[in-house]
Amino acid sequence: MKTIFSPDQLLHAPTKEISDGKLVAAHEVPARAEIILEHIRKAQFGEIQPPKEFTLNAILKVHDTDYVHFLQDFWKLWQEAGRTEEEVFPFVWPVHGLRHDIVPDHIDGKLGFYSFDAGSPMGAHTWTAARSSAETALTGADLILSGEGAAFALCRPPGHHAHRRLYGGYCFLNNAAIAAQHLRDQGVGKVTILDVDYHHGNGTQAIFYDRADVQFLSIHADPKVEFPYYLGHANERGLKEGAGYNHNYPLPHGTSWDKWGEALEDACRTIMKFAPDVVIVSLGMDPYENDPISQFRLKTDDFTRIGARIAQLGCPTLFVMEGGYLIGELGVNCTKALSGYLDAEKISL
Repeated sequence: MKTIFSPDQLLHAPTKEISDGKLVAAHEVPARAEIILEHIRKAQFGEIQPPKEFTLNAILKVHDTDYVHFLQDFWKLWQEAGRTEEEVFPFVWPVHGLRHDIVPDHIDGKLGFYSFDAGSPMGAHTWTAARSSAETALTGADLILSGEGAAFALCRPPGHHAHRRLYGGYCFLNNAAIAAQHLRDQGVGKVTILDVDYHHGNGTQAIFYDRADVQFLSIHADPKVEFPYYLGHANERGLKEGAGYNHNYPLPHGTSWDKWGEALEDACRTIMKFAPDVVIVSLGMDPYENDPISQFRLKTDDFTRIGARIAQLGCPTLFVMEGGYLIGELGVNCTKALSGYLDAEKISL
């Protein structure tokens, strides 16, 4: 299994974030990717290669042009406004009752217009890292198109919270969605995105919610008590042509393998009925019992089971890295999931 990664993805390096009403140390930091990369090398799964360069067209198939231009131009606009802070947070949003049809000229208005939370700081190199992360996913998709049975896109920053026109949840470009759309544009008939991150993939759901060609399934903490709070309920099943192709499995805090594994089994049966040509896994390591910002109770060996069960689907599979935060077990758990996939015939589920 080849891994794709670029050092440019480390350039976005926040030190602080706003969480629980406080300014705290950032959780989505470059060391996350470095730890995983170290363990990938030790596991010797295969070649580690840089992403190819892509035009913006692949990104613009998923994200609105004005939003992408905002991400590109943000740092210049910030400096032109006379701002000197190196880490930037929005503080006002066009919520219920306010207008959504006019983009403000002022940089603070733009920040709120194109975001949905205050926990995702932007800086001078955010666009470079986010674009490289998207190109990492696109390169993984091209490996699948070339005949590889599986590939691992070590994406960082992550992507599954990013909407067409919104960033948040540490995500700026939706890597899994961009890869899925690229596969469709290159002639792949049906794509499934299975999101196993602790948090609901609200951006991915929103992007494909009215489509029948990309199935979305997410196993995550109940949004009634967990970020992103406003999407991820079980009754969100899709709209128009997409009705019946969106599947959410919200689970309570404290969920361990027994209930989590039941949700995975149901999701896999649903995937088999859809019969996709390619599966994309939004691979989050944060269901782990010791993750610093999550409340599930999965153990290291459970990630092996996840990988093995996904392998049983029998589809070409692109793993796209999402969450999972800075603890020593992060790299171990990630390689366990990938080795479970590669050695599925040896795994007892």
